[in-house]
Amino acid sequence: MFRGVFEFGIIRRAAEAALIEIAIHDLRDFTDDRHRQVDDQPFGGGAGMVMKPEPLFKAIESVRGAGDKTVVLLSPQGRLFSQQVAEEFSRKPGLVLVCGRYEGVDERVVEHLVDEEISIGDYVLTGGELPAMVVIDAVTRLIPGALGCEQSTERESFSQGGGWTGMLDHPHYTRPADYRGFKVPEVLLSGHHEEIERWRRGKALEKTMQRRPDLLADRRHSEPETD
Repeated sequence: MFRGVFEFGIIRRAAEAALIEIAIHDLRDFTDDRHRQVDDQPFGGGAGMVMKPEPLFKAIESVRGAGDKTVVLLSPQGRLFSQQVAEEFSRKPGLVLVCGRYEGVDERVVEHLVDEEISIGDYVLTGGELPAMVVIDAVTRLIPGALGCEQSTERESFSQGGGWTGMLDHPHYTRPADYRGFKVPEVLLSGHHEEIERWRRGKALEKTMQRRPDLLADRRHSEPETD
């Protein structure tokens, strides 16, 4: 499932440039029985299966090693993933992403090995593989050098840098300047960088007020008070 996602675009280039290192581990490689079983019926009864603790403990302990990697379980019960969480993860020395399946993982894994549970949204997926891909993509883009233009991440929606904190991105245009009578705003063709910057910030604020006013409320609450 992971190969197609990691073998093109920014993730592939970042890996080739040794900016990131991604390793995929098959949980069945950490089983001892001939059936390579990674799940079993839950104690107390109920529908579905639960991922067993033995292979998870062995896998996580092997991958984490003696380093200071953060163990993250992809789970619908976790903290909601956001751009801010991606920025936080991008500063960590390493992540171990655990992809749950079935009805979830044995709670002892969560209690004794997992540092944090992360959810990419209030819905349930078949497993944690797709959320893991989302996390890796979002975090990779924030690694210095991955995009080639650091300003790109400063002005994206939900970014926390470059004075654009808590706003959606501004509109973007490219050639031709006039397509089917739909024209690019004149200010963007003026070459006046201060005016362009002012226009972009105004449009970003306008779009945020229209579509996500909650972001502006969060921004006001997070800004330090001044005399």
